[in-house]
Amino acid sequence: MNHKQQPFSAREVFEAYDRIRDYVYLTPLEPSIYLGKETGRQYYFKLECNQTVKSFKIRGALSKMTTLTEEERKIGVATISSGNHGASVSYGAKLLGIENAKVIVPETTPQAKIDKIQFYGADALLMGRNYDEAHALGMSYIQENGLTYIDAYYDDPKIYGGQGTIAVEILKQNSSVDTIVVPIGGGGLITGIAVAAKAIKPEIRIIGVQTEACPAMIKSFSDHVFYEEYPVTGDTICDALVGGVGKLAYEILEDYVDDFIQVKERSIRKAVKHMIKEEKYIVEGASAAAVAAVMDEAERIGGKNIALIMSGGNIDGNLMVELLKEKL
Repeated sequence: MNHKQQPFSAREVFEAYDRIRDYVYLTPLEPSIYLGKETGRQYYFKLECNQTVKSFKIRGALSKMTTLTEEERKIGVATISSGNHGASVSYGAKLLGIENAKVIVPETTPQAKIDKIQFYGADALLMGRNYDEAHALGMSYIQENGLTYIDAYYDDPKIYGGQGTIAVEILKQNSSVDTIVVPIGGGGLITGIAVAAKAIKPEIRIIGVQTEACPAMIKSFSDHVFYEEYPVTGDTICDALVGGVGKLAYEILEDYVDDFIQVKERSIRKAVKHMIKEEKYIVEGASAAAVAAVMDEAERIGGKNIALIMSGGNIDGNLMVELLKEKL
């Protein structure tokens, strides 16, 4: 594959791997008991849902924070996120001894999310009535206080590098893996994984998955338009997969991903239920999108040894109960 000069390369991933390996779990790569039984294919779950914050996002946050100078650490860090990224920055700051860590969230953020951020040690600052207002006010606050911004939208190569360390682990754990299936939100996770995996094993196939409720990356490439924002149509249980795409991902990803698959929300709901009831793993909707793709499009995905990225396990308890009761 002849790639043009890119603003992000596998070197960023390999350097991130060396920086963060002592701070993150080497998450298991567990074989599926049920998927692929009749096809002769072996599927493996890369259990990022087992990370401390129940999300892969700790990798990107730590990758960025481990590059800070002593002065930057002393002044402090900040991000704008009420979700997994905010909790990851809080936890990362605790691990690295960064005492001044701020996570800016909208005033409407559920208390449970604020509690999680504060549990790891950061201050949760409530600003604005929604995310857009929180972002505008938060960026002003960060600049005024000289804090280092830890990007929640993954347009920082250091963030991409951290996410890509998952691919390094997978191929160390099982070098026979020939296909990796990755859920896509903003694109930082799949970009890091794809660039690293193809540097290590050029013939490996990378499959990206999006929900039908918000196929922003798929539409960006089919329409040849960078959708920094994209509407959500209908109900979705994939909070982590909605919104627009990252500019850096848009510039790189088309050269590295072999196929993009759009899955139905009904299939994702069925996949969450399967993972809990049959495989015995608690995963969120974004993770289950990769499983849904296998259930609906196994022949299209192909491969013999296929790794599925279980990106997170932060599923709402009430939703989990609801899904288990559904007849799908």
